[in-house]
Amino acid sequence: MNLSNKISRLFGRFASYEFPSPLQNLINALYVKIFDIELNEFAPVSSYASLNALFTRALTSQRVINPNPIVLIAPCDSLITQIGKSTEKNALQIKGMEYSIEELLGQKLDREFYYINFYLSPKDYHRYHAPCDMEIYEVRYFGGELLPVNLRSLNKNQSLFVRNERVVVVGKTSSNKWLYFVAIGALNVGSMVMHFESRIESNAKAHDICYTYRTPIAIKKGEELGMFKMGSTIVLLMEQMIPDVHMNEKVKFAQDIGTHT
Repeated sequence: MNLSNKISRLFGRFASYEFPSPLQNLINALYVKIFDIELNEFAPVSSYASLNALFTRALTSQRVINPNPIVLIAPCDSLITQIGKSTEKNALQIKGMEYSIEELLGQKLDREFYYINFYLSPKDYHRYHAPCDMEIYEVRYFGGELLPVNLRSLNKNQSLFVRNERVVVVGKTSSNKWLYFVAIGALNVGSMVMHFESRIESNAKAHDICYTYRTPIAIKKGEELGMFKMGSTIVLLMEQMIPDVHMNEKVKFAQDIGTHT
């Protein structure tokens, strides 16, 4: 296990520990202040029994989901750091730095894919949701490093998304087109959770593993897929997509971001 994984595991233990209420409230309040977190849509800071509970806070009121089946929504609160269509099965992690989407997904592809990279900062809501109605056929876990995924690290580390630990959700849209939802681990991410698959254990000593579903798992647009236990990145790859967002744009979960057919 490399240093970044060890640091992340230790931080995960600290974040999961429930300190006495006065101390825990102080830790939580300090974190909120440092990262300028807005809690308007969430429970008050004193209601979280651990730092991890604050990281993984749930919305206290539902956001409106566009009912139009061809409209894509943002899967998370995040910053769009890259958007485009792959070329020769390569995508950009940042301008001027490519990586192989076949390596990212762990499979050979017979076509190019559209992609959007969503970066979740430490201040963001850390749960992620389905961008459209989908059926899940497979989920893959790949062990790896836990390098930071902020802009500085993206500019420094070649093929960062491929090197880092990740969970790949393989699905199809309601129009029978392939969709890949990739949750990428990062420094201090204690774990990545997928609600539909309890056997996924990230930031662990586990080997790469794949779970396939004979009967696909149906997920509705906006349904919560899982959560990060710290900020990280989602890469959404789709066979068909017409984006209506741009690089360096901040988006909120449930916001319309384009269409698919």
